[in-house]
Amino acid sequence: MKQNSSTHERLADRLANILTMLNIGSHLSSKELAEKFGVNNRTIIRDFDRLGSYLPLQQDEITKKYYLEQNYLGKISHKDIRNFAQLSGISDLYPNLDMSFLRELLDSRANQVYSSKGYSFEDSTQFIDIFKKVSQAILEHRQIGFLYKGESRLVQPYRLINHHGSWYLAAVRKEQLRTYRISHIQLMHTPHEYSQFTPDQNIVKLVENDDSIWFGQDKQEIILSVDSSVAFYFKQRSILPEQKIVRELGNGELLVSSKINHDMQLFPLIRFWLPNIKVVQPLELQHKLESGLKKYLRLE
Repeated sequence: MKQNSSTHERLADRLANILTMLNIGSHLSSKELAEKFGVNNRTIIRDFDRLGSYLPLQQDEITKKYYLEQNYLGKISHKDIRNFAQLSGISDLYPNLDMSFLRELLDSRANQVYSSKGYSFEDSTQFIDIFKKVSQAILEHRQIGFLYKGESRLVQPYRLINHHGSWYLAAVRKEQLRTYRISHIQLMHTPHEYSQFTPDQNIVKLVENDDSIWFGQDKQEIILSVDSSVAFYFKQRSILPEQKIVRELGNGELLVSSKINHDMQLFPLIRFWLPNIKVVQPLELQHKLESGLKKYLRLE
């Protein structure tokens, strides 16, 4: 029997809510959700079966609660959640609709997971309360207050960002875009709501397009030489931030440019490729790198 539009809307809304909670690391009980949405437990289990067709859902053997694999947390955008909920509801109205593109839509984020391979991820379950409060503030365009390293902060939150396995909040404070390490944030419990703000679209674009977390700093262009023995890897893909090949020399060596906001975007990468990479310009950056390496060697 076909569902009516109101049933479809309730299904889409329910799936969107469940998927949103999974996306921020919540562990969900089918019985608790059944009570929350006013449906029976079998309905919620069917919802999880539906979601499990597209997502790497796990179920705790003891509590029987459902949760999302850690490496997928935060990887699904609110637009994806909205589209999935609407289209998944439509699939019940039109059973013959090919839904394979939905799987591709959600699995397209697998590249982000695989590209992070080799990093150790923070246990994001410890930040669930912070994720919930911050996510709500971002969606409502509402300021949020917290203690950061023991000092109070009032910010306009824009985005939760996972950078090299660690979670950060991109937010505006005193008209400057900054990043705050989630593990250093302590929420303040206040009886009143903070005021709303109108998001600055220039800041939204900056947060979305910049692949670093060092916002609000002028970018510096760095020129590096790459030895011929490893040049292939730099020609095959961009290893450095905003990498461009300036010139390929006759001996196979490359001159490569990179743009960075902060030295620490580059130094870990250079150290990994030593001794086959060197900063050509500015020379003070190469001197700073060498000084750090000499200091390290003196510790032995």
